[in-house]
Amino acid sequence: MMERSFGAVFFPIYDKKIASGEITFGQLGLSREDFTRICTEKDFVPDQKTIETLCEKMGLAEDEAARLLEFAKR
Repeated sequence: MMERSFGAVFFPIYDKKIASGEITFGQLGLSREDFTRICTEKDFVPDQKTIETLCEKMGLAEDEAARLLEFAKR
């Protein structure tokens, strides 16, 4: 089975939240550098604290947060 990247899991959730108006990029607490790396580097995973902040700021459901947080353990 092909391993998914952090970006492949993050962006569908992020896009849904942005499109619905629930969040803005500025509310994420994510640096532009990290955002760019998520976009461009398949193997890039933010540190655990950043992922936890993203989950909190985006108001993720438990299953969505769990999918992102599993990357913090890699």
